[in-house]
Amino acid sequence: MINEVSDADLLAAHVNGDPHAFGELFGRHRDRLWAVALRTAGGPDDAADALQDAMVSAFRRAGSFRGEAAVTTWLHRIVVNACLDQHRRRRNKPTTTWIETLHETAHTVDDMSNRELQIELEKALAELPDDQRAAIVLVDVEGYGVDDAAAILGCPPGTVKSRCARGRAKLAKQLTTIRNPDADPGVLPKNLGGAGHD
Repeated sequence: MINEVSDADLLAAHVNGDPHAFGELFGRHRDRLWAVALRTAGGPDDAADALQDAMVSAFRRAGSFRGEAAVTTWLHRIVVNACLDQHRRRRNKPTTTWIETLHETAHTVDDMSNRELQIELEKALAELPDDQRAAIVLVDVEGYGVDDAAAILGCPPGTVKSRCARGRAKLAKQLTTIRNPDADPGVLPKNLGGAGHD
């Protein structure tokens, strides 16, 4: 059965001409790849374009996969790179806002203050530099370990940690100022300091 075949075997089957192998591989991971694309690209339209570009690239470059990392890590890295490329290309064009993305993808939240905080967080996340946003999405939002995020982003684990720390500090300052305009932006509230993530 094809469900018992490993990701690496599916990729190898695709390289050897199996017309269904890549579709099965993508089907296994599409939800998580979409989630990463959506949060990294900045909106559903850009995410869809980036994910499509990434999968076309992976489809075409499958023969260059060296097996140095898991197939899923390789796929995620291609998706993140496509999202960052997409973001750079569209930086000067109007894009779908993070608020629209949130409304299209977020689960219903009963408490209005939680919904407002989610919106504020998405807006603040969109203002981070690309490298910090990508690291935070992978580690804090998607739950990847630092080593896995480093493999996806193609940088050392220490770089992922520092990008997350800098990004968390910026997010905390932005959110503190939004939630309490009289607050000192240099003093982080205990619940926004990002402790324990590294």
